[in-house]
Amino acid sequence: MNENLIVSLKDIVVDFDGQKVLDGLSLDIHDKEFVTFLGPSGCGKTTTLRVIAGFVTPKSGNVFFDGKDIANMPPYKRPVNTVFQKYALFPHLNVFENVAFGLRLKKMAEDEIRPKVLEMLETVGLKGFERRSIHQLSGGQQQRVAIARSLVNQPRVLLLDEPLGALDLKLRKEMQLELKRLQREMNITFVYVTHDQEEAVEVADEIIITNHGTIEQMGTPSQIYKSPDTPFVAQFIGRPSEVHNYDTLNGFDKIEGADKAVIRPEFVKISKFGKLDRYMSAAETGIVEDVVFRGNRLDVTIDVHGIKITGEWSLEKDSLEIGEKVNLLIYRIYVMDDTKAYLCENKEMQEDDVFYI
Repeated sequence: MNENLIVSLKDIVVDFDGQKVLDGLSLDIHDKEFVTFLGPSGCGKTTTLRVIAGFVTPKSGNVFFDGKDIANMPPYKRPVNTVFQKYALFPHLNVFENVAFGLRLKKMAEDEIRPKVLEMLETVGLKGFERRSIHQLSGGQQQRVAIARSLVNQPRVLLLDEPLGALDLKLRKEMQLELKRLQREMNITFVYVTHDQEEAVEVADEIIITNHGTIEQMGTPSQIYKSPDTPFVAQFIGRPSEVHNYDTLNGFDKIEGADKAVIRPEFVKISKFGKLDRYMSAAETGIVEDVVFRGNRLDVTIDVHGIKITGEWSLEKDSLEIGEKVNLLIYRIYVMDDTKAYLCENKEMQEDDVFYI
């Protein structure tokens, strides 16, 4: 087994009430990486985390840690700790005692506990908070306490189950950066569960996309985004418009057996009608059906002969109105059959003029 591997799952099957939640799942997690499980609700992300932690015993399969099978090892003996979405802090204990709890269970000497706890509180940005009660902390501060409590035990792997789900957007963004910093500073493996694409892309070294208890694709955020392997990944990642009869669009031919396609907003250039500066033969004419303000841009849905396609419109440009006629240039699409996604470029455009992400 690769010496850089820290956790390996082999053919894991978990079922609840006869329904398979994990269906022969196998994966390898490398040491000192930030790995993120990404997928829709009910796809098996949290169950996989709980199998690693020892909270769920698989019906079949093996769990390896540093090459040793730990499938029958109880959770408290595993070199992992878990941070939950609801924090699970002890309300009757102050910050210091919450962080020290695991060390006391290990019967560590008091003169060793104090410096370890204070150092960890400083690491997570809570220096001077040791005497505060949990009720006196904000949601973000409580999350930092939960992380400090998990890290003070020096686990080899930290498991994080949607840990930022209860935080507001601004605080969630701040904590994403904080978690990445902690992972690098402490040089340990983080395994993170989320259903938020932006969150996964911003923190992960590797993303594992799961669906119906199986792995659809594994890779770096860039690989996942640019080269989706399966129809599910192509439709799940980004903000794609699903298109049938894609061969009616200029520049795209039908691929046998592939009945639908997806088009991401960044694959589309919208222009005021008659203002497209080139490739008019490759362009479409459509009607603006919807305009949604997104803060730094507008998301514009355009009806092209019954096909709904969403693109982006800069706030620096003249406004678009619902019902307005526009030109639409589609650079590329992902065409899908039952098992594979294919990237197709608009054949009416020259190669050196194609827009690449």
